[in-house]
Amino acid sequence: MRAQIIERAQALGAGAVRFTTAEFSGETYDRMHDSFARGDFATWNYDDTYARKAATPVALLPGARSIICIAVAYATKPIHQPRGAGRVSNYAWSSDYHARMQTLLRALAAEIDALAGAPVTRVACDTAPIAERAFAARAGLGWIGKHTNLIVPKLGSFVFLGEIMTTLDLAADEPLRTTCGSCTRCVVACPTGALRGDYTIDARRCISDLTQRTDAIPRDMRALIGSWIWGCDICQDVCPPTRNAGLSGEAAFLPFSPQSATPKLLDVLALRSGAFKRTFAKTAVGWRGSAILRRNAAVALGNEGDRACVPALVRALQADPHPLVRGHSAWALGRIGSPLAVSALERCRASERDDTVLEEIGAALEPWPPIAR
Repeated sequence: MRAQIIERAQALGAGAVRFTTAEFSGETYDRMHDSFARGDFATWNYDDTYARKAATPVALLPGARSIICIAVAYATKPIHQPRGAGRVSNYAWSSDYHARMQTLLRALAAEIDALAGAPVTRVACDTAPIAERAFAARAGLGWIGKHTNLIVPKLGSFVFLGEIMTTLDLAADEPLRTTCGSCTRCVVACPTGALRGDYTIDARRCISDLTQRTDAIPRDMRALIGSWIWGCDICQDVCPPTRNAGLSGEAAFLPFSPQSATPKLLDVLALRSGAFKRTFAKTAVGWRGSAILRRNAAVALGNEGDRACVPALVRALQADPHPLVRGHSAWALGRIGSPLAVSALERCRASERDDTVLEEIGAALEPWPPIAR
């Protein structure tokens, strides 16, 4: 049955398939417990209960004996970023990967159920509490790198992961004995210092996390984000096994259009619900809504420092319906610091009624502090 599963998974688009047991992983629980205790993932409000569930596959499928771990490569041709454009992580260039992976996993699970003659499976793909990378590493699908992503031999780390839990007892594969060794390229390249070099990450400093959070981006992080408006690929772009893997993703993972990969920042700053849905609703960017993307565009415009963008930022400060966007537009104007930007900040301070925006305006009018990494 293992051979049949691998054959069918590859026919459905899987780049790599491995098997492991569904037994509780104490090592995974301990690692997640320590990470949550440090506050590494405080943005997402994970707790010890989540850690225990994520390390216990039978919590998802009672009687589970095995896990089928699957990787699908998505690295495609890089896109040129014009001046004035934002950067979007390449996993979000095309159709939302959750739907792509769910289609593959459900089709394969249905075939396994048919082979078994009864329902014996449950699928997961970033949609349930399961420590995907940890179990994939235990299955020998790859190893977890210092950037904390799974690195799959010949495919690199630009891979989507999915799992099928099953009550079938399938022979388990052995973990790889590979590590990153002395390589620290991802650690050195991270602009925010999120990677510690010990295979852990402070996600509160990760650009991917910062661009997806729903509250204000910490001020000391904004200047380090650069032009990223959704996610970040820096640590993986410099990873030798990932670079050596080349472009192994299917054509389906190419951008819908240049706008979905390198959208013009001024266009994003002016996005409203209808245009946002037309451009991003089918991608992995769509779930957070347009205000989050407008906030990120304001930060990116502030980092670009182009005085020609000041009028658009002033309009956002004066008229955007979301205080989060107005506040970050104020920061961007303070970052640019031109006479027009300063006068607009002073003018808006007299008319703004939201306390959080007023606080941002006040901070924007203060002397610019040194950037600390």
